[in-house]
Amino acid sequence: MGEALVATKARGPVTALSDLRSSGCLKVLFPRGNPERLTGIFINTAGGVTGGDHLRLRAEAGPDSHLTLSTQAAERAYRAQPKEVGRIATQLVLRGNAGLDWLPQETILFDHSALTRSLDVNMAGSARFLMVEPLVFGRAAMGERLAATALKDSVRIIRDGSLLFADCLQLAGDAQNLLERRAIAGGAGAMASVLLAAPAHEAESHLDAVRALMPDTGGVSLIRPGLLFARILAEDSFVLRQSLIPVLTRLNGALLPRTWMI
Repeated sequence: MGEALVATKARGPVTALSDLRSSGCLKVLFPRGNPERLTGIFINTAGGVTGGDHLRLRAEAGPDSHLTLSTQAAERAYRAQPKEVGRIATQLVLRGNAGLDWLPQETILFDHSALTRSLDVNMAGSARFLMVEPLVFGRAAMGERLAATALKDSVRIIRDGSLLFADCLQLAGDAQNLLERRAIAGGAGAMASVLLAAPAHEAESHLDAVRALMPDTGGVSLIRPGLLFARILAEDSFVLRQSLIPVLTRLNGALLPRTWMI
């Protein structure tokens, strides 16, 4: 079990902490970096999530502040006992003119894992939100096959009180068989979703550049004004990162947190 809260405020051009709390297995570190962007690194000292675990992450970027959040390493969804489910709930709030970059590293699904994960974002219309959610389907180097896996993964973004975006992914049972279907994943071993919610002119300005960075197994669209969305499939996590890092660097407008490069 673990819970963490991070909140920021603007002090002129500098972003500073306004609140920080953590308990259980969740910790937050703040490496030195660009003072205009505060970077927080979540650490799960339990090493992963299994059935019965519950992690809660909350963050709020105050007016005119900029917060970047990532993880120390890939999250692991371990084998769970029957009828037990691990849960990760993340709530993000962006106030006026705030920026928040949600850049966790991969979540690796182990065979017989059971995970329910939710990301709920509430943002002001003038705010800027960048998100990536990478998933790895089993440990390919060990020849693992996801013969029995349960995943429920949802993302909801509210902007100025109205639903802007909703996405839900569910895998149940023999996930490997589903993922091998051409209309679903074509045998991919990893996947990532990337989203940028920003003022309309900014989101549109990235479309052509991000499209040029897409591999044959990826695509990007301007779903509506101010909302850019991409999804990338890859053979494994290494190949996924080869496409993902240039896209995220472009949309982030800065180098990614160093944990992504280790």
